[in-house]
Amino acid sequence: MAKALVITPVKNSIETTLETAEAIKASSVPVIHKIFNDFSTAETKASLDKNAPKTGYELVHLEEVTDTPSPNYKLVLQMAQKEAVEKQLPLLVVESDVTVEKDTIEKMLQFLQSHQNAGLVGAITVGYDQKVNFPYLKFKDVREKIIDTKRSLSFCCTLFSPDFLGAYDFMQLDQSKDWYDTFISKKAIELGYSNYVLMDVPVLHKPHGSRPWKQLKYKNPLKYYFLKFWKGMDKI
Repeated sequence: MAKALVITPVKNSIETTLETAEAIKASSVPVIHKIFNDFSTAETKASLDKNAPKTGYELVHLEEVTDTPSPNYKLVLQMAQKEAVEKQLPLLVVESDVTVEKDTIEKMLQFLQSHQNAGLVGAITVGYDQKVNFPYLKFKDVREKIIDTKRSLSFCCTLFSPDFLGAYDFMQLDQSKDWYDTFISKKAIELGYSNYVLMDVPVLHKPHGSRPWKQLKYKNPLKYYFLKFWKGMDKI
């Protein structure tokens, strides 16, 4: 029986996506893994279709659900919350530039079971060198194994407790935004839950692999900030 609903929003980045899916398949606990393809290229769509039976993920092509161009993170969260609540499962977001360890999900679920007040539980992100990396650089010097934080969690690898999923309806999310990490983190605190980052549960994060255009921040900063501010991309 599945212990969690795991979702991965995808916009191209097929290589990292398949690495993410293979790692989730190898998890030490059974899960339902659902990939949401957000208007990727025809090549990416075909590869996702081809690999689904072998890797075992369920696949939703958002082009069959909505006419709204990507990013459709709000819709993904809303659909996933509905399913998780119906199945009475925790919801885990694992983004397509993240690779979990075999016991990552098991450890996160164990933590959730022993912390009834948890709203969100995030796994710390590290690079190939095992050092804390983006987006959790703010915690890179922390020595504690568990951080109870009022700062925003990233959704790189973040578990939503069933209690929180039942307390806040994602249908209320602001339609003008693209990403909801900051807002949902704050909402959990506002509703009386605690948010945690597990420093002893590292996951490999290949920054911006799930949003390749953001690599421009390092390669072509002028174009990056043009897209961010003038085009209104990446609203949080």
